[in-house]
Amino acid sequence: ATRARGTASSVSGGLEGWPSRAARMGCCFTAPAFERPTTTVFTTPYDDQKPGTSGLRKKVAVFKQEHYLANFVQATFNALREEGVDFRGRCLVVSGDGRYWMTEAIQTILRIATANGVKDVVVGVEGLMSTPAVSAVIRRHTSVSGEKPFGGFILTASHNPGGPDADFGIKYNGSNGAPAPESLTSKILEHTKKIDRYVWTEELIDIDLSKPAIKRLGGGKTVEVIDAATDYVALMREIFDFEALAAFVARKDFSMVFDGMHGVAGPFAKAIFVDALGMDESVLQNCEPSEDFGGGHPDPNLTYAKDLVERMGLGTQAAGEETPQFGAAADGDADRNMILGKGFFVTPSDSVAVLAANAAAAIPYFHDGLKGVARSMPTSGALDRVAAKLEVPFFEVPTGWKFFGNLMDDGKCSVCGEES
Repeated sequence: ATRARGTASSVSGGLEGWPSRAARMGCCFTAPAFERPTTTVFTTPYDDQKPGTSGLRKKVAVFKQEHYLANFVQATFNALREEGVDFRGRCLVVSGDGRYWMTEAIQTILRIATANGVKDVVVGVEGLMSTPAVSAVIRRHTSVSGEKPFGGFILTASHNPGGPDADFGIKYNGSNGAPAPESLTSKILEHTKKIDRYVWTEELIDIDLSKPAIKRLGGGKTVEVIDAATDYVALMREIFDFEALAAFVARKDFSMVFDGMHGVAGPFAKAIFVDALGMDESVLQNCEPSEDFGGGHPDPNLTYAKDLVERMGLGTQAAGEETPQFGAAADGDADRNMILGKGFFVTPSDSVAVLAANAAAAIPYFHDGLKGVARSMPTSGALDRVAAKLEVPFFEVPTGWKFFGNLMDDGKCSVCGEES
């Protein structure tokens, strides 16, 4: 076969040199007639697929190049295999922040994942899952076949704008729910430099993402569409005292507003503040996910969260009687936040310090105390002072959530945060 972009040949299994499960067991195997046939597509590498601290981010036009996304996804599977991750017959999570081109990307990943032997794929309703929710689903979910996820792909460019002329991104989280460690991203990069083929199913995988459902693909493989917000709220109930929170937000002297910035946070905010805590939907603004984030820049800061800044008395009008007591916003994939009080701004550096200082007393999950705290190098020293006061271990790490994940996996860190 000619090794040019787009040349394909039908095969019955995975990549060349990748023995099937049946072959590894020393027996012959014939694919059932209803199993979707796979195709090997020959390709050539791109030289700009080095993952950053939060995956691969490029303009949509770059991702739309022939085989660009497919190369990166297959390179990830190749790297996982080299790392000793046995993903054949197991479960993968795939979702994103709702930005433009996400559904097309989900389709590509589904076709490549199932062709590589993944048995079950879990996707959020409408393809939506916040980055924290993906982490929770990876750690907690069990597929319809009884499999625990080995990892997940998150389709997001975080706080970057969305739309046809804007940004797109993809990152991989491992079985611990954390971003891929440098050892894996380095291997992914090396495989992107030498990839010459990928496999995927010949046919599109037709799935209705509008509601929870199970799609059986044949060959024992499934795609499960879940309401990730339900699972996420269940996790939050294990961490926070929802009865105390519901009583607090019902007080007449308390008012608040949450700005979803038209990102993925909206459905999760409704599930928590409205459905679980009983607040009126008027506390939510810009909570309808949009492919272009309502034409805005989904970065929760004083520059881009203009609607919230204005409403909290930090814009053209000073705070007044109608100004809420508390305001918050989240970025496109809901892993970055901003906190405002009536007429004042709380820096992220102070937010993490306040959380750490009050965690043991206010949050049931931390009632036994903190194992340790950590911040990125650019974050201010407020957290350092809290750690000293509480006499708990303190760590400073490079920017990038993967470094916090290492500390958490080692049981050394309970609360952490970055300057953004």
